[in-house]
Amino acid sequence: MVSPAAERGRAVRERLLNAAAELIPERSWAAVSTRILAERAGVTPSVVHYHFPSLQSLLNEAATSRMRQLLAGLYELLETTRTPAEAIETMLASADEYTGADATSLLFVEAYLASTRDDDLRERIAGVVAEFRQRFGAWLERHGVPAPFETAAVLAASLDGVLLHRGLGLKANAPSAVLLRLVSASPEEERQCEQ
Repeated sequence: MVSPAAERGRAVRERLLNAAAELIPERSWAAVSTRILAERAGVTPSVVHYHFPSLQSLLNEAATSRMRQLLAGLYELLETTRTPAEAIETMLASADEYTGADATSLLFVEAYLASTRDDDLRERIAGVVAEFRQRFGAWLERHGVPAPFETAAVLAASLDGVLLHRGLGLKANAPSAVLLRLVSASPEEERQCEQ
């Protein structure tokens, strides 16, 4: 059984992470201060450093936790699909809610930019992305896609690119047609599979 004090501590920690995930896209990574974060979370600034060794570690955890949640949800969606083509359509449909200027997109862009100057954050993001690529690659392998792990890497990067371009106001015309070619077997590959 968890003590009431431990439960309160967990709740405060969660409020801090949520506040950080809200403030980063609103203000930018660099503009989030301990004072502003504490105010948003409804705590004193000293509480921030009680729960996290630094403001940077809190921001890193907030961003990578959201990334992990989003990619875990995407993977769960992919698990409901039956074919690689359906998986690509599902991936693209799941991205439709992101404009590139929405809070989640901005959080991820800010985190990517911050990771260029923070080795710990870069390693955390790389770990989250690598985990998704590995799981998706294994799914593609089970569904007979050639070079499944390489294909998973290209598809994940393509989805990131589509979202980045949306933030610039650029729309991709039917990206699914192009991406579907990555998981479609060539006539030669189909003959080899039949033998």
